[in-house]
Amino acid sequence: MDKAEQHSRLAGIASHALERAKFHGADAADAIIVEGGSTNAGCRLGKWEDIESSESQDMGLRVLVGKSQANVSTTDFDLKDIDTLAERAVAMARVSPEDPYCGLADRELLARDLPELELFDDTQMSTDQLRELAKEAENAAWEVEGVTNSLGATASAGYGGIVLVTSDGFEGAYHSSSYSLSCAMVAGEGTAMERDYDYCTVRHFSDMDDAKGIGREASERALRRLNPKKMSSQAVPIIYDKRISSTLVSHLSSAISGTSITRGTSMLKDSMGKQVFADSITIRDNPHIIRGLRSKPFDAEGVANGLTDLVLDGVLQTWILDSRSARQLGLKTTGHAGRGTGSPPTPSVSNLYMEAGTKTPEDLIGVIETGFFVTDLIGMGVSTVTGDYSRGAAGFWIENGEITYPVSEVTIAGNLHDMFMNITPANDLEFRHGTNAPTLLVEGMTLAGT
Repeated sequence: MDKAEQHSRLAGIASHALERAKFHGADAADAIIVEGGSTNAGCRLGKWEDIESSESQDMGLRVLVGKSQANVSTTDFDLKDIDTLAERAVAMARVSPEDPYCGLADRELLARDLPELELFDDTQMSTDQLRELAKEAENAAWEVEGVTNSLGATASAGYGGIVLVTSDGFEGAYHSSSYSLSCAMVAGEGTAMERDYDYCTVRHFSDMDDAKGIGREASERALRRLNPKKMSSQAVPIIYDKRISSTLVSHLSSAISGTSITRGTSMLKDSMGKQVFADSITIRDNPHIIRGLRSKPFDAEGVANGLTDLVLDGVLQTWILDSRSARQLGLKTTGHAGRGTGSPPTPSVSNLYMEAGTKTPEDLIGVIETGFFVTDLIGMGVSTVTGDYSRGAAGFWIENGEITYPVSEVTIAGNLHDMFMNITPANDLEFRHGTNAPTLLVEGMTLAGT
């Protein structure tokens, strides 16, 4: 069955669920069907292992009776059973407390012309092909002199599809694919062992990084971490490697989520239109990046979405809103509704990123007399209510503008308010994840060591 036929079949099932919900007394309803499957194959020490395959198909039905709503989900697509499900959902909504802000998205905001985002690649990967890809990566990793063990390599291929139908007349669908490869290696012996990894995830198989390169990079990273030193507590500039710099952007998205703002539980609840970052910083969310890992042609309420400036020249421009949080704040949704089948829509970002700066990472490092280049973060001691930030870290020491020896077992601390105002981005932004940022320099932080 091709994608168009699958869309038609699933849309028919979703429409039937809405019809039955209306029959049983719902004033409005929407249904979302999420399907997917994946195959994973891996190897370790040259032997095959970790062969997994899965498929799933779920439907979430949301019904509204007046200002009350209920959400139910099922994996049973039998039409008679869906009728029973719809009847129970309406009964649940009738006894649920009223929510003055719930409801379907405003009709005038619904998407009509859906962009083609190249999210689906029909390249088929057999288990044997995935095994060989994983083996190629691990074999290349072993060719790097000095590694002592392997945590294995894994290759996977998957697909997904979403169909959304609302009683207000919206019907939309999109399909996606994903291919990934990872490898993790160990260097050193006994208590002096260190591990590291490399991986790649893409929508189209043709965009995959070279398997041998992934394996070699995993080994070289593990070797660079050998014989780490412990540092004394001190205030130093921190460089966030682009592998982990996106975490700072994620903290922003949590702080400006409509859910946090409506609850009054955000450190930025009073910061709309104010300077929250250095004036060189722009942060955007773009669901229409071609082949983007979180790209989508409409949001989970059927609302038209598009490029959104969250922070422009350091100034906070908007919250991240779905229809419910927008109504509570007296605003319009920003097209950022996300949703699973078991819950109503909530605010969610897509391809979130901080724009690149003008300096190279070497330029940022080159002016630091003493500092810390962070490549790994541990734990989640971060509060987007107060801004307090404290995380375990490992990486490399910077002396006289050069990266020198590895460092481990330290904690880096600060406050997000101050950190955001003291960020300088490098020019090496790459779109390799759902949330992306270039290498970042953050000044004024504290390193806690021995």
